[in-house]
Amino acid sequence: MTMKRNLFLAGAMVLASAGLARAEMAATAINDLTIHAGPGTQYPTVGVATRGSETILDGCVAGSQWCRVDVSGMRGWVYAQYLQMDRGGTQVIVDQNQADLDIPVVTYETTAATGPAEPAPGDELLGPVGSVETIEPPQTVTTYIESNPGSTVEVGGDVVVGAQVPGTVTFQEIPDYQYRYARINDRPVLVDPGTRRIVYVYN
Repeated sequence: MTMKRNLFLAGAMVLASAGLARAEMAATAINDLTIHAGPGTQYPTVGVATRGSETILDGCVAGSQWCRVDVSGMRGWVYAQYLQMDRGGTQVIVDQNQADLDIPVVTYETTAATGPAEPAPGDELLGPVGSVETIEPPQTVTTYIESNPGSTVEVGGDVVVGAQVPGTVTFQEIPDYQYRYARINDRPVLVDPGTRRIVYVYN
């Protein structure tokens, strides 16, 4: 099966407020960050910033979990759940505190694009971009999944670590755990919600 690939030729960020006039907003990566050229996993990967990297936050898309940052010499978009900032001496997650942190609002406009915005069911899973380190889930997570198996979703391609799950697949939250759960082709998997990449496959 031929994989459909997104080719985003150009894009532009437009500040919806006077964000450029504000003082720089510093944030820290609480996990390895995959940096994309636009606010979504369908955009090309710019690079990866390691956990603990200091970033300069430009702003976030209104009603979205995507923010634009400058980190390790790279500029791009990352998932706000993996950024934290200081608020009154306490480190808080950007995704959950955008209003309280007074994060500038930005918008993104693509000037040209071809291909679907997200892979559709039946398309092959996208392969990994670079290496994806397999995690080892705790027993509490395994027990939770066994007690809440959920419905299986049929998707073409091999269910392997590093494969990107199509945007039409809904993930199941796991209490007190950063990764999400899905059952793909009757294979339970753990998925990074920011990159939509599989990080663990249960045998």
